[in-house]
Amino acid sequence: MKKIVLPALLAAALFAAPAFAGQPVAKKAAVSAVKPADKVYKLQPQLSTLGWDGKAVTHGHNGTVQFSGGELLVRGNQLVGGNVTVDMKSIKATDIKDADTHTKFMGHITSDDFFSVASNPTATFKITKVAYIKGAAADANNANITGDLTIKGKTNSITFPAKVGVKNGVAAASGTATVDRTKFDIKYGSKSFFDGIGDKAINDDFTLSFNVIAK
Repeated sequence: MKKIVLPALLAAALFAAPAFAGQPVAKKAAVSAVKPADKVYKLQPQLSTLGWDGKAVTHGHNGTVQFSGGELLVRGNQLVGGNVTVDMKSIKATDIKDADTHTKFMGHITSDDFFSVASNPTATFKITKVAYIKGAAADANNANITGDLTIKGKTNSITFPAKVGVKNGVAAASGTATVDRTKFDIKYGSKSFFDGIGDKAINDDFTLSFNVIAK
């Protein structure tokens, strides 16, 4: 069976373009207290993207899911906070071209085996800390973002590197976050919970690639 990537985001897609932890960052982060925001930038769903990528022992799938709203909080020219909402009903598998196969697959990942979309139609991510990286190159990740990711009604803190910036009335955040699905009660096909499933196992981790644009 297949493993999915949410949202996301979750991330900080919520913040696939690059743009929802624990990825190594080459440079040491300079952590400072989060300052209060003096501007609120509204997320632009039509300009923002969120992609997911999930893998199993013998295969993998990838696709997209859409942001439905959110905001980035800015002080000066720095991102200091924010939150995003993901419409889980919009999830798609872009690598599956056959219509019948896609319908069957989507029926499974939106079921209670995975995201329980009928009872959990949205996922959210709320930033709790932005730690800027000293000396980051202009085209590289320049911050570590920490926040509360909520999927399937379960909330866990995740941290991931991202490229963030504010310029000419636009705030943007892009990057890739790694999510352990089992922490959100998505255990189907996990070797961590089911013995003897062999090559039917689905990886616990999936990734979310996000590009968030706010104005």
